[in-house]
Amino acid sequence: MEDKYIVAKVERSKHVEAILQSDSPKKVVVAGPGTGKTYLFKEILKNKKNTITLTFINALVEDLSLELYGISEVRTLHGFARSILGNILKNEIKIHPKLSRYIQEDAQILLGQDIDFNKIFHERDDKNDSLNFYENRRKYYEYYGYTDVIYAAVKCFETKNSTIPAYEQILVDEFQDFNLLEVSLIDLLATKSPILLAGDDDQALYQFKQASAQHIRDRHGEGMPEYKPFNLPFCSRCPRVIIEATTDLITNAQENGFLKGRIKKPYSYFIDKDKDKVSDNYPAIAHSHYFEKQFSWFIEKYISDMALSIKDKFSVLIISPYQKKSKEIVDLLRKKGFSNIEFTEKLDEDSLTLLDGFNLLCEDLNDNLGWRIIARFVLSNEDFVSIIKNSASDSNKKIYELLPRDCIKEVNEITKALKAIIAGKQESPEMLSKIFKRFNIGPYQTATEFLKLQVNSLEQRSGIPALRKIPIKATTIQSSKGLAADVVFITHFDDRYFIKDKEKKDISDQEICNFLVALTRAKKKVFLLSSVNEIPVFLNWISKDRIERVK
Repeated sequence: MEDKYIVAKVERSKHVEAILQSDSPKKVVVAGPGTGKTYLFKEILKNKKNTITLTFINALVEDLSLELYGISEVRTLHGFARSILGNILKNEIKIHPKLSRYIQEDAQILLGQDIDFNKIFHERDDKNDSLNFYENRRKYYEYYGYTDVIYAAVKCFETKNSTIPAYEQILVDEFQDFNLLEVSLIDLLATKSPILLAGDDDQALYQFKQASAQHIRDRHGEGMPEYKPFNLPFCSRCPRVIIEATTDLITNAQENGFLKGRIKKPYSYFIDKDKDKVSDNYPAIAHSHYFEKQFSWFIEKYISDMALSIKDKFSVLIISPYQKKSKEIVDLLRKKGFSNIEFTEKLDEDSLTLLDGFNLLCEDLNDNLGWRIIARFVLSNEDFVSIIKNSASDSNKKIYELLPRDCIKEVNEITKALKAIIAGKQESPEMLSKIFKRFNIGPYQTATEFLKLQVNSLEQRSGIPALRKIPIKATTIQSSKGLAADVVFITHFDDRYFIKDKEKKDISDQEICNFLVALTRAKKKVFLLSSVNEIPVFLNWISKDRIERVK
């Protein structure tokens, strides 16, 4: 019996060694969920000094930076482009993530057109006439955005090959979610340095930014023979039933005409003594129908059951289709006494706020973009349109030079007060009242919420004491990428949330990948929670003997 575990380790090592021993300067590795990609990265980077690891997701940068601490610098693509561009231009490169949205508004006013500039950059539509307009406004505000800073670096590299930096090794993570612009950057870097691309077309989640899994498919297939293809086939994260269910899901998706062009690769359970015990203890995926308001009760009950089963520390991940759904469940669980819940309520990254402007002015009172953002919120629409038009006709004048004196005075006062508050200093009630009014903050409502929290903290704590400190993380499907936990609850597992097409015929590959990513976060057990009494399409694609119906 012991031999099979030795054989499994040898087989897994063969795949890693094949990559390490290859002398190809260009490698592409398809690594499914939990197949040891980070371990491979560490092995590739051993004894190398001048290296860089690139991805495009901030959260993954944080995780990779910790895993590769002291081994490799880990950067987002826009962070890398900013640094490189600064070195080339010998100048400070300022970035604002929402710059393209503000210039899009300018285009609506000045050109009478609604232009998706990010799409133009993502798709390398280099001949688009709108790019000149964008560049002029970008220079006027003296900022780059997340997308156009990459575009600027790419154009710089293409114009002057000598500006492309060289490294002993470049690693690129999540390559299946790269768009044409990002791929252009990687291809240019690959002309000067050995490069390894890692990803998995089964985990492609970012089509909304014009990303395409075709880029990794081309490099792993025969289309680009200069890349040597490899696979990491053995999943050591998930129990056997989840690996088998994933295979069911992919097989049925392809039989139904989806996932066309998918890279054909093995995804297998890693035979391991400890993992076998887990697989024996949790041989099925649980599925239940409950009213939405009962989800928190269900989660509490089955966390309790898992605690009795495991009798040790374990982690919990709650994955919901939308942030709003995550928050509703988190609020109810906190009322039940769970106190160790990690949940970050993120603002809409595309939302434009007055605070964006004041944040910039707190750093630099003369910040042109900061004044432009504030003007949008404090002026009437008519006056704001006039300001933007005047700024376009005379680019030598900054926004604050075009504003009324009383507006400038108020903004300066609020900025000074905000800086004082940040520094921990007291402000007068009159100034606080002015700030609250300008930001639409209800001070009495805020005070009421604070008192409510204080009173609740004094009340006798509810729930089961043994469960209060269990670490729980709640997030959305896209934000679950890179995460893993012992127990995973996938909530709102209904077609109306997981499939946009009402007829359930036009299912997108991304929708299939969304479920696949969520499913493969679990180290021990997965619970699927539906809110309507119908069997979801994706559940029908998994063999019934792998599903445990929980009533």
